[in-house]
Amino acid sequence: MTNPLVLVHDVGTTGSKSCLYRLGERLELVGMALEEYPLYVLDNGGVEQDPDHWWAAICRGTRAVLEQAQVAPAAIQGVAFCAQMQGFIPVDENGTALHRAMSYMDSRGTAQYRRYMQDGPVKIERMNAVKLLASLRITGGASASVKDPVWKYLWLRDERPEIFRAMRYWMDVKDYLVARCTGRFTFGYDSAHATFLFDTRPGKLTWHEGLCRTYDVNPDHLPPVVWATDQVGGLTAQAAEALGLPEGVPVFGGGGDLTLISLGSGSLDTNATHIYIGTSGWVCATVDRRRTDINGMVASILAAVPGQYNYISEQETSGRCLQWIRDHLALDEIGVYLEQKTVADKEEEVKSLYDYLGEAVEQAEPGANGVIFTPWMHGNRSPFEDPYARGIFFNLSLQTGKRDLIRAVLEGDAYHKRWMLETVEKQVPRNEVIRLVGGGARSDTWGQILADVTGRTIEVTKHPENAGAAGAALVCGVGLGVIRFEDVRRIIHVAKTFTPRAQYKALYDKQYRVYRQLHKQNRKLFKLLNA
Repeated sequence: MTNPLVLVHDVGTTGSKSCLYRLGERLELVGMALEEYPLYVLDNGGVEQDPDHWWAAICRGTRAVLEQAQVAPAAIQGVAFCAQMQGFIPVDENGTALHRAMSYMDSRGTAQYRRYMQDGPVKIERMNAVKLLASLRITGGASASVKDPVWKYLWLRDERPEIFRAMRYWMDVKDYLVARCTGRFTFGYDSAHATFLFDTRPGKLTWHEGLCRTYDVNPDHLPPVVWATDQVGGLTAQAAEALGLPEGVPVFGGGGDLTLISLGSGSLDTNATHIYIGTSGWVCATVDRRRTDINGMVASILAAVPGQYNYISEQETSGRCLQWIRDHLALDEIGVYLEQKTVADKEEEVKSLYDYLGEAVEQAEPGANGVIFTPWMHGNRSPFEDPYARGIFFNLSLQTGKRDLIRAVLEGDAYHKRWMLETVEKQVPRNEVIRLVGGGARSDTWGQILADVTGRTIEVTKHPENAGAAGAALVCGVGLGVIRFEDVRRIIHVAKTFTPRAQYKALYDKQYRVYRQLHKQNRKLFKLLNA
């Protein structure tokens, strides 16, 4: 098989990117189509999406990218998905979703978390010590966040019993889409690990019946587990017709966004670290054994490469904060800008707006005129878990301007990335060079701010916004036998580098120290307002 074409889909929180890649000595992006869909944020802490919206976006994107690239459907030799993780979709025996997908941001399982994880007389970090230690020993992590999927499962049991009784399988986002393509129900190793019901000890790698009993999870609801590079099956006739592809095209296991973005960033060396800025955000190190930091809410998840783990500190809202400020604070200026510039392509419009906001930020001095922003717009997971935390513009004055506020959002996100980076490095050696990927990496301004705030050299890969799709394409390549994981380091190239500017170190260090205090000082007030 020479230079095969593969079709991959990066299914995110607000949209799906359908990408066509040619595999060879390098990874060539042949075409891309972006399709958006709604996110339903409910008053009771629920955050949902309609799985049919994902599927419709994938079908539209497939046809659009093939037409754009002038590629015949018969030329596609593999399909894989990269998708948001820790979602929860209950499906019946036919694979039909019985309820809208509960997003990784959904916090409706708070009562179930308290009942199961905060019971008992002896606690560690406010969690039942016996259950916590057992979970750490068996899985290398624990369901320590109210937004973890097991609490969604139990919420459905308690609040929607008729749907729960009809459920055949519990699915994550990527696994639901693989099932819709192939008719086969599976979980990826990464998705399974992120349930913290999966025994990840060497030689085990199976659902753990004892943990299922502890949390009242029916093991029959948990499907078989596959590696990212495994061929799950071929496109069914029904799926092939909907997508406009031939029946039988191989569909590979794929992975969650963390797994495949880590692969697509090229950060495969042990202890190599990357930062991701998308709707959410994280700091992730590639490690060779399980690691956990309960105090910092950091855990390791099985990686796409067997024997490796992704040690991740996650942030709930990252690039979404810039989207918020774009829509609610900078909209008037952007409206004028868009009237002056006609942009037909949605992806080009997004890039253009990043550039425009970057220009606005550059007109504000580093330090944002003393303003500090906290990017906890929908709570936070790490280095602290608090579903009630929210965003703050701190230290406004009569001299504060709009550009200061926009710059403060980018700097506040960078302060949080520094905090997560330092938390990860309690167990991983310090890296002076960090990879940056995700949509936020398209902003040179953001890249430079990250370098200045963290004091590290920031490397940005080619097409950083497509790191997850690139990882899915690499998975197809390994599954098809045309590349090896060892080839990834030479396939993924660095396009830009940002080095820290020494003249801003003292300023950013001072503001970072203040940033670190803001949650502690306001935790009780957040709960009073938002519980």
